[in-house]
Amino acid sequence: MTSYETALAAVKAIDGKKGLNIQLVEIRDISVLADYMVIATGNSSTHVKALADEVEYQLDQAGISVSHIEGYRSNTWILLDYIDVIVHVFSEEAREFYDLDRLWADGKFVDLTNVLVD
Repeated sequence: MTSYETALAAVKAIDGKKGLNIQLVEIRDISVLADYMVIATGNSSTHVKALADEVEYQLDQAGISVSHIEGYRSNTWILLDYIDVIVHVFSEEAREFYDLDRLWADGKFVDLTNVLVD
């Protein structure tokens, strides 16, 4: 599975659990951290954890294991590191505070219109 396919699988997993404001940013040309970054919001601490759990489950089912997880005990921000894809799941307040959308604005925001379910 390519890094793009992995990122799309994460996006679909989040969308399937009603994640909010999902963004996929291609950062390979501006950072050595990863090829893609997925940024999403949950509407409660329970939702944030459920979204992260669903990404981990769906990607594990596809044969892709998470390399590292940060913030799982946190109620506000969970990071899942898949080496070429980094998934950030935030509470609304944490997303506004850290503002990764602005921080990575030099990346290419992928159009998810045909990926996300209405």
